[in-house]
Amino acid sequence: MIELLVVRHGESQADLEDRHEGRADFELTPLGERQAGLAAAWIAKRYRPHEILASPLKRAARTAEAIAQECKLSVAYDEDLMEWDNGLLAGLKRDEARLRYPLPSTGRQPHDTFAGTESEIQFRARAESFLSKLLFAQQNKSDLHRICIVSHGGMINMLFHSLTNLPFQSEISLATGDTGIHLWRIDGSRKRIVFMNAQEHLRS
Repeated sequence: MIELLVVRHGESQADLEDRHEGRADFELTPLGERQAGLAAAWIAKRYRPHEILASPLKRAARTAEAIAQECKLSVAYDEDLMEWDNGLLAGLKRDEARLRYPLPSTGRQPHDTFAGTESEIQFRARAESFLSKLLFAQQNKSDLHRICIVSHGGMINMLFHSLTNLPFQSEISLATGDTGIHLWRIDGSRKRIVFMNAQEHLRS
């Protein structure tokens, strides 16, 4: 049986400045650092993982490092866990982005790589590929193996859609707040969502 403990990073500087983040590599804010520390302590006490995989972008990497320090583990970084590649939008304030790169009149289509971005189809495929490789590598392990994945809101949504075989064009969206934690259990062909977007560590 495999458990995926999926964690979003803490608050970043881009959150405060209302910027398109994506591949823009902003640091955690002081509050984000505190959130990461609280999440790490909560995870170590309740759901200590056997390994940690993370996006190499600073906000996710720093959150993963806090968890690793608390759990006495190392972090393996995987570029497939990076946030949506938002091309020329990365780092721009949202008002500026709307002026410089207005959406086409027909709207954004799933295949679009408008403004140098990753298409929605490419993004979903990246999540599918990551999950397929991960589950294949774990298939012969008989004991419970818990993997902590530290990533970003968009990628966490894509991983959830991939895990649950949701249609490509789905109106279902998974909410994940700062250091929101999800637990997904996979036992053969059975998949169970144990909990979603836990943030009780922030209320301590």
